[in-house]
Amino acid sequence: MLRYCVFRVVSIIPVLLGMSLLVFFILHLIPGDPAQAILFQVGATAEDVASMRERLGLEDPLWEQYLSYLGGLLQGDLGTSFLYKQPVSEKVIGLLPHTLLLGGGALGLALLVGIPAGITAALFRDRFLDKLVTGIAVTGVAFPAFWLGLLLTKYFALELGWFPSLGTGSLKALVLPIVSLGWPLAAILSRLLRESLTEVLRSPYLISARSRGYSGIRVLFRHSLRSAIGPVVSMVGLQFGGVIAGAVAIEVIFGRPGVGSYLVESMRAKDIPAVQGIILTIGVVYLLANLLVDLGRAGLEPRVRDEWSSR
Repeated sequence: MLRYCVFRVVSIIPVLLGMSLLVFFILHLIPGDPAQAILFQVGATAEDVASMRERLGLEDPLWEQYLSYLGGLLQGDLGTSFLYKQPVSEKVIGLLPHTLLLGGGALGLALLVGIPAGITAALFRDRFLDKLVTGIAVTGVAFPAFWLGLLLTKYFALELGWFPSLGTGSLKALVLPIVSLGWPLAAILSRLLRESLTEVLRSPYLISARSRGYSGIRVLFRHSLRSAIGPVVSMVGLQFGGVIAGAVAIEVIFGRPGVGSYLVESMRAKDIPAVQGIILTIGVVYLLANLLVDLGRAGLEPRVRDEWSSR
């Protein structure tokens, strides 16, 4: 287990380096002169453009620019926002908890709804409850988070007035954003758990356990569910990036502060350092979430530990 943990932590390092390289080149993918592209709306003079190029370090060789950028990242420096005239890291740190609260709430809802629904569908497979859960899950997968958010706002906020459509003033303001973001993921998890648990329940060793008189509850929670939950845990990690990406649209729709709304605002203002810093932050959060999921799966599944202990 220890070797596996060390390997997973070390394997993140080259991914982080590659991510920093890609984010760095965002500035150089702008057509034409990046300094002119950033200043085109303010009627900048040639002197302003030259000053911006010097500020961005565009006069230095490309490899020196990247090493300088990487050195700043290692010190926690994501650059200075052109829009707010403050370090990007300060702005991101202030907004990241709002996005993590939204994403965490969506994941919590997905687990609370998806796991019981998947278990129900597996236990009653090919019967009414299975078909009902499957139908709801297919509908949930078919609706993108932003479209579901618009529907929920129209009916439950504007027409019925049960929840606020904008703002962060109360817990009620979190309900519609969390449901919009978490419902599609709940549908995915329920379908995945249904298929995984159905396969496990048909395995010979569980059929033998039931024939020996073990209760259905004991077989389900002590043996079946533990074997079937691994793919679900992995899917949570894979879908976490989708949850964070979906938060961009949800924060804009519901007028919530967060990294997503800051990203949209920075892109509109061509605030390149902010865009770079936000994308890098989202990538790091995604990598850390997947690391925790992988370690959690290793703890749940002895097979993973055994594979690495034998190497």
